[in-house]
Amino acid sequence: MEQPLFQKTIAELAPLIKSKEISPVDITKSVLNQAKDYNAQINAFISIDEEKALKAAKQAEAEISQGIYKGTLHGIPLALKDILHFENERVTFGSKIHQSFISSEDATVVSKLKKAGITFTGKLNLHEYAYGPTNNNPHYGPCRNPWNIEKIPGGSSGGSAAVVAADLTIASLGTDTAGSVRIPASACGIVGLKPTHGRVSKYGCFLLSWSLDHIGPMTKTVEDTAVLLEYIAGYDEKDPTTIDKPVENYASSLTGDIKGKVIGIEEDYFFNTVDSNVKQLVEAAILQLESLGAKVELVKIPSLKYSEYTEYITFMAESATIHRNNFMNQLDQYGSDVQHLLKFSNIPSAVDYLQGQQVRTMMIKEFATVFSQVDVLISPTLPALPPTIGDEMVTIDGKEYPALASLIRLTSPGNLVGIPAVSIPCGFSDGLPVGLQIMGAAFQEKEVLNFAYAFEKSNPQFTRKPNLKELLTN
Repeated sequence: MEQPLFQKTIAELAPLIKSKEISPVDITKSVLNQAKDYNAQINAFISIDEEKALKAAKQAEAEISQGIYKGTLHGIPLALKDILHFENERVTFGSKIHQSFISSEDATVVSKLKKAGITFTGKLNLHEYAYGPTNNNPHYGPCRNPWNIEKIPGGSSGGSAAVVAADLTIASLGTDTAGSVRIPASACGIVGLKPTHGRVSKYGCFLLSWSLDHIGPMTKTVEDTAVLLEYIAGYDEKDPTTIDKPVENYASSLTGDIKGKVIGIEEDYFFNTVDSNVKQLVEAAILQLESLGAKVELVKIPSLKYSEYTEYITFMAESATIHRNNFMNQLDQYGSDVQHLLKFSNIPSAVDYLQGQQVRTMMIKEFATVFSQVDVLISPTLPALPPTIGDEMVTIDGKEYPALASLIRLTSPGNLVGIPAVSIPCGFSDGLPVGLQIMGAAFQEKEVLNFAYAFEKSNPQFTRKPNLKELLTN
């Protein structure tokens, strides 16, 4: 049976578009129809703009027919998290306060994707202001996990993960402050990359924490993540945190050859208080990578024991600064969970914040030392399976733990030290996907993605899709 267009990847569609075997219009219609069929149940979109999408697709078709082919993304339909500015368009940031906000310019990543010929289909649901890992949005409704609509898709980029997993878009982008790309990627069984801090411009993205925030690809495959990264990466004079470093050819560097490479395992932190089924799947994945020629070495990163404190102090202090005016004047317009977090965010002192940054400096040095000995660090992405929507606890081997702290615990160190980290599917537990996190040294996205590619190619069974028809009729 011929695979529907909406199920295909960027890498599969691009050559067909270039050769004019398929039309960008047909792809866009296929994706839009899938969104019409299933978005009501998954609630991944805040808005769908069918008219605009079809107009852009027709323009791409006309350009390509005239011999104007802009590259791999030309004519590919994408939906994006509703936290990125689009010129002269409404951007809500998942909030009530900004529900009628009209942006005056494009975010840098949006501008780059427009130049590449992307067709935008709509804006995606997220945790309010990206301030949480569940995507339980009080203003636009909770986004649901397409593997089990009673479960969270993870957050804050839950809409982005859900639409990729359910084929309501070909690919997407997410933002990541403490794991908001990788958490939903793990929960929904897709690929999600948080690049090195400074690799991708954040200009035109509503910030949660300027020193922790990242923007990264969320896709169906590692190859698509590599392709998308090439288009969005690079120095931007509008974002002073970006680093002026050449963008590499990430996709062409994917060989899957990891012979002689060294995997670091930090057991004390990354494998502590992890559900036994999750741990078993991750350990099996590491054994498979060993069978491909990689070596395993146990490492120690003592400062990790302070990472939860440091992450909280950093994003609380910085988010309190960003939200200061609205907090003082429109507190009742926030959802109850974000209200609660913002109240606590105003408690840390300058001393607390600066002590946190001292710990952060120590962590950066210790991670750098480890990466002088190993090529990647591997861990679970999440220590537990996604909880039921509305639950404030997660279950790990029969014991309950606070959901917020648990969901970000294994991903937030990557934000603190600013290193690239990807989550890829490595199996299923109770019918839900489990993610494998692969971290690398700063600007070593090629290394991280090649490890992910090696595992993905050896385990095609983990890239299967949720049965939406069966799921939504139960």
